Amino acid sequence: MHAHLARFQDRTEAGQALATRLKAYADRPDVLVLGLPRGGVPVAYEIAAALHVPLDICLVRKLGVPGHKELAMGAIASGGVRVLNYDVVSWLGISSKTIDEMAAKELRELQRRDRAYRGDRPPPDVRDRTIILVDDGLATGSTMRAAISLLKPQRPAKLIVAVPVAPPEVCRTLQSEVDDVICLMTPENFYAIGVWYENFAQTTDEEVIALLKNQPFPQVQLNPLR
Repeated sequence: MHAHLARFQDRTEAGQALATRLKAYADRPDVLVLGLPRGGVPVAYEIAAALHVPLDICLVRKLGVPGHKELAMGAIASGGVRVLNYDVVSWLGISSKTIDEMAAKELRELQRRDRAYRGDRPPPDVRDRTIILVDDGLATGSTMRAAISLLKPQRPAKLIVAVPVAPPEVCRTLQSEVDDVICLMTPENFYAIGVWYENFAQTTDEEVIALLKNQPFPQVQLNPLR
């Protein structure tokens, strides 16, 4: 797919396109697809459905620059995980106090989403499993790096990042952090994730909850002998 010729119709089409590159993982009981809410979940849903594997979420939150929230200065995940984009922080002279304030605010939103999406379900057990980590695109890669930092200590057998679009340098950086990176488009002139979609309407909480509830291949209890 050539960046100057093509755009994804929407997140559904992007997920279906990614699934064709992930066929080797179909029908495997050890595979789990994790979407990054909110926009990554519709993409992840299509992958999980095509591969006949379960879907869950990996909760992370971008730390947006004050006044320019689309620009990430970092990201947080549960368990106190924090990843900073030091280039952005130093370039804009963002103070540690500002970062702490933004992290506290986003932690509240992270906890709200956890209650809304997961209810009383525990986070998935990723140990010894092949995890496909999905978002609708990467700009700085901060949120994906926070997700990786959250999951790696839990000892998955294999960690794969799958995204429809990202800048080439972000994909190269992630290659050294996970077992594989699948990215369909790596435009040099990236601009923003939404540029590469015809329809990039914001995914709602209700959509995320419905996709998790209606997935065709829910999780089963694995490794009963462990």
